[in-house]
Amino acid sequence: MLLLLLVAVLSYLLGAVPFGWLIGRWHGVDVLAQGSGNIGATNVGRLLGKRWGVAVFLLDFAKGAVPVLLAGLLPEPGDVELLPHTLPVVAGVAAFLGHLFPVYLGFRGGKGVATGAGVIAVLVPWVTVLVLAGWALVLWATRFVSLASLAAAVLLFVLPLALTAEPWAREQLAVTLFCAAGSLLVIARHHGNIRRLIAGTEHRL
Repeated sequence: MLLLLLVAVLSYLLGAVPFGWLIGRWHGVDVLAQGSGNIGATNVGRLLGKRWGVAVFLLDFAKGAVPVLLAGLLPEPGDVELLPHTLPVVAGVAAFLGHLFPVYLGFRGGKGVATGAGVIAVLVPWVTVLVLAGWALVLWATRFVSLASLAAAVLLFVLPLALTAEPWAREQLAVTLFCAAGSLLVIARHHGNIRRLIAGTEHRL
Protein backbone atom coordinates (compact mmCIF):
# COMPACT_ATOMS: atom_id res chain seq x y z
CA MET A 1 0.00 0.00 0.00
CA LEU A 2 2.94 2.32 0.72
CA LEU A 3 4.19 1.75 -2.83
CA LEU A 4 0.80 2.73 -4.24
CA LEU A 5 0.80 5.93 -2.22
CA LEU A 6 4.35 6.78 -3.25
CA VAL A 7 3.55 6.22 -6.94
CA ALA A 8 0.43 8.38 -6.66
CA VAL A 9 2.15 11.27 -4.88
CA LEU A 10 5.22 11.40 -7.12
CA SER A 11 3.12 11.08 -10.28
CA TYR A 12 0.80 13.85 -9.13
CA LEU A 13 3.72 16.18 -8.37
CA LEU A 14 5.20 15.56 -11.83
CA GLY A 15 1.84 15.90 -13.56
CA ALA A 16 1.23 19.16 -11.71
CA VAL A 17 4.32 20.86 -13.15
CA PRO A 18 2.75 23.76 -15.13
CA PHE A 19 4.99 23.83 -18.18
CA GLY A 20 2.68 26.20 -20.05
CA TRP A 21 2.69 28.68 -17.18
CA LEU A 22 6.47 28.39 -16.73
CA ILE A 23 7.17 28.99 -20.42
CA GLY A 24 4.76 31.92 -20.36
CA ARG A 25 6.51 33.49 -17.36
CA TRP A 26 9.85 32.95 -19.07
CA HIS A 27 8.50 35.17 -21.85
CA GLY A 28 6.98 37.68 -19.44
CA VAL A 29 3.41 36.46 -20.05
CA ASP A 30 0.97 35.21 -17.43
CA VAL A 31 -1.07 32.65 -19.37
CA LEU A 32 -3.58 32.46 -16.51
CA ALA A 33 -4.45 36.11 -17.07
CA GLN A 34 -4.38 36.27 -20.89
CA GLY A 35 -6.14 34.55 -23.76
CA SER A 36 -8.38 31.76 -22.48
CA GLY A 37 -6.62 31.76 -19.11
CA ASN A 38 -5.59 28.14 -19.62
CA ILE A 39 -2.07 26.74 -19.10
CA GLY A 40 -2.35 24.28 -21.97
CA ALA A 41 -0.75 24.16 -25.39
CA THR A 42 -3.54 25.89 -27.30
CA ASN A 43 -3.52 29.04 -25.20
CA VAL A 44 0.28 29.15 -25.09
CA GLY A 45 0.40 28.74 -28.87
CA ARG A 46 -2.01 31.63 -29.37
CA LEU A 47 -0.07 33.89 -26.99
CA LEU A 48 3.54 32.95 -27.80
CA GLY A 49 3.43 31.29 -31.21
CA LYS A 50 3.03 27.85 -32.68
CA ARG A 51 6.43 26.43 -31.72
CA TRP A 52 5.87 27.16 -28.03
CA GLY A 53 2.42 25.64 -28.21
CA VAL A 54 3.95 22.48 -29.67
CA ALA A 55 6.65 22.50 -26.96
CA VAL A 56 4.03 22.71 -24.22
CA PHE A 57 2.02 19.89 -25.81
CA LEU A 58 5.09 17.63 -25.88
CA LEU A 59 6.06 18.47 -22.29
CA ASP A 60 2.52 17.91 -21.04
CA PHE A 61 2.39 14.65 -23.02
CA ALA A 62 5.65 13.53 -21.41
CA LYS A 63 4.50 14.25 -17.87
CA GLY A 64 1.61 11.86 -18.50
CA ALA A 65 3.65 9.17 -20.24
CA VAL A 66 6.77 9.07 -18.05
CA PRO A 67 5.10 8.24 -14.70
CA VAL A 68 3.05 5.48 -16.33
CA LEU A 69 6.12 4.06 -18.05
CA LEU A 70 8.17 4.07 -14.84
CA ALA A 71 5.33 2.63 -12.74
CA GLY A 72 5.04 -0.23 -15.21
CA LEU A 73 8.64 -1.20 -14.43
CA LEU A 74 7.96 -1.57 -10.70
CA PRO A 75 7.24 -4.96 -9.12
CA GLU A 76 3.72 -5.51 -7.83
CA PRO A 77 3.47 -4.86 -4.07
CA GLY A 78 3.45 -8.01 -1.99
CA ASP A 79 1.22 -6.73 0.81
CA VAL A 80 -1.97 -6.29 -1.22
CA GLU A 81 -3.58 -8.02 -4.24
CA LEU A 82 -4.13 -5.57 -7.09
CA LEU A 83 -5.86 -5.67 -10.43
CA PRO A 84 -3.50 -6.06 -13.39
CA HIS A 85 -1.98 -2.73 -14.52
CA THR A 86 -2.96 -1.04 -11.25
CA LEU A 87 0.38 0.71 -10.65
CA PRO A 88 0.58 2.26 -14.16
CA VAL A 89 -3.09 3.26 -13.98
CA VAL A 90 -2.62 4.86 -10.55
CA ALA A 91 0.38 6.76 -11.92
CA GLY A 92 -1.66 7.88 -14.93
CA VAL A 93 -4.64 8.99 -12.85
CA ALA A 94 -2.39 10.93 -10.46
CA ALA A 95 -0.44 12.64 -13.25
CA PHE A 96 -3.67 13.49 -15.07
CA LEU A 97 -5.23 14.97 -11.93
CA GLY A 98 -2.00 16.84 -11.28
CA HIS A 99 -2.33 18.59 -14.62
CA LEU A 100 -6.01 19.36 -14.06
CA PHE A 101 -5.52 20.56 -10.48
CA PRO A 102 -1.85 21.57 -9.96
CA VAL A 103 -0.95 22.38 -6.38
CA TYR A 104 1.70 24.82 -7.61
CA LEU A 105 -0.94 27.13 -9.15
CA GLY A 106 -3.65 26.93 -6.55
CA PHE A 107 -5.24 23.99 -8.41
CA ARG A 108 -5.86 26.05 -11.59
CA GLY A 109 -4.80 23.67 -14.33
CA GLY A 110 -5.31 22.69 -17.92
CA LYS A 111 -7.90 20.55 -19.65
CA GLY A 112 -5.91 17.35 -19.71
CA VAL A 113 -5.78 16.51 -23.41
CA ALA A 114 -1.99 16.31 -23.86
CA THR A 115 -1.32 14.72 -20.46
CA GLY A 116 -4.15 12.24 -20.96
CA ALA A 117 -2.75 11.39 -24.39
CA GLY A 118 0.61 10.66 -22.78
CA VAL A 119 -1.03 8.32 -20.29
CA ILE A 120 -3.01 6.32 -22.85
CA ALA A 121 -0.01 6.23 -25.22
CA VAL A 122 1.65 3.91 -22.69
CA LEU A 123 -1.42 2.10 -21.38
CA VAL A 124 -3.17 1.41 -24.71
CA PRO A 125 -1.00 2.51 -27.64
CA TRP A 126 -3.35 1.10 -30.28
CA VAL A 127 -6.20 3.24 -28.91
CA THR A 128 -3.91 6.27 -28.85
CA VAL A 129 -3.23 6.02 -32.58
CA LEU A 130 -6.95 5.98 -33.38
CA VAL A 131 -7.77 8.75 -30.90
CA LEU A 132 -5.03 11.04 -32.26
CA ALA A 133 -6.14 10.30 -35.82
CA GLY A 134 -9.70 11.28 -34.90
CA TRP A 135 -8.44 14.43 -33.17
CA ALA A 136 -6.41 15.44 -36.23
CA LEU A 137 -9.27 14.73 -38.64
CA VAL A 138 -11.77 16.85 -36.68
CA LEU A 139 -9.22 19.64 -36.28
CA TRP A 140 -8.47 19.61 -40.02
CA ALA A 141 -12.17 19.66 -40.89
CA THR A 142 -13.29 22.34 -38.41
CA ARG A 143 -10.18 24.17 -37.11
CA PHE A 144 -11.69 23.99 -33.62
CA VAL A 145 -9.12 22.58 -31.19
CA SER A 146 -11.80 22.22 -28.53
CA LEU A 147 -14.12 20.24 -30.81
CA ALA A 148 -11.23 17.98 -31.83
CA SER A 149 -10.40 17.41 -28.16
CA LEU A 150 -14.02 16.58 -27.36
CA ALA A 151 -14.13 14.12 -30.26
CA ALA A 152 -10.92 12.51 -28.97
CA ALA A 153 -12.47 12.19 -25.50
CA VAL A 154 -15.52 10.44 -26.95
CA LEU A 155 -13.28 8.06 -28.90
CA LEU A 156 -11.28 7.32 -25.76
CA PHE A 157 -14.53 6.30 -24.08
CA VAL A 158 -15.95 4.26 -26.97
CA LEU A 159 -12.97 2.51 -28.56
CA PRO A 160 -11.76 0.44 -25.58
CA LEU A 161 -15.33 -0.78 -25.08
CA ALA A 162 -15.88 -1.56 -28.75
CA LEU A 163 -12.52 -3.07 -29.67
CA THR A 164 -11.50 -4.93 -26.51
CA ALA A 165 -12.82 -8.47 -26.32
CA GLU A 166 -13.65 -8.27 -22.61
CA PRO A 167 -13.17 -4.66 -21.45
CA TRP A 168 -14.73 -5.33 -18.03
CA ALA A 169 -12.74 -8.50 -17.37
CA ARG A 170 -10.32 -8.37 -14.44
CA GLU A 171 -7.28 -8.17 -16.71
CA GLN A 172 -8.57 -5.02 -18.47
CA LEU A 173 -10.73 -3.44 -15.78
CA ALA A 174 -8.23 -0.85 -14.46
CA VAL A 175 -7.40 0.42 -17.94
CA THR A 176 -11.07 0.49 -19.03
CA LEU A 177 -12.02 2.49 -15.94
CA PHE A 178 -9.23 4.98 -16.56
CA CYS A 179 -10.26 5.51 -20.19
CA ALA A 180 -13.89 6.05 -19.19
CA ALA A 181 -13.14 8.38 -16.28
CA GLY A 182 -10.45 10.28 -18.20
CA SER A 183 -12.71 10.94 -21.16
CA LEU A 184 -15.50 12.22 -18.90
CA LEU A 185 -13.10 14.53 -17.05
CA VAL A 186 -11.78 15.98 -20.31
CA ILE A 187 -15.35 16.66 -21.48
CA ALA A 188 -16.21 18.25 -18.13
CA ARG A 189 -13.14 20.52 -18.33
CA HIS A 190 -14.34 21.74 -21.74
CA HIS A 191 -17.70 22.97 -20.44
CA GLY A 192 -16.87 26.58 -21.36
CA ASN A 193 -15.80 25.56 -24.85
CA ILE A 194 -19.02 23.59 -25.30
CA ARG A 195 -21.06 26.67 -24.44
CA ARG A 196 -19.04 28.78 -26.90
CA LEU A 197 -19.37 26.16 -29.65
CA ILE A 198 -23.14 26.16 -29.21
CA ALA A 199 -23.22 29.97 -29.18
CA GLY A 200 -20.96 30.19 -32.24
CA THR A 201 -18.31 32.25 -30.41
CA GLU A 202 -15.54 29.65 -30.06
CA HIS A 203 -12.15 30.61 -31.53
CA ARG A 204 -10.78 28.67 -34.47
CA LEU A 205 -7.14 27.63 -34.71
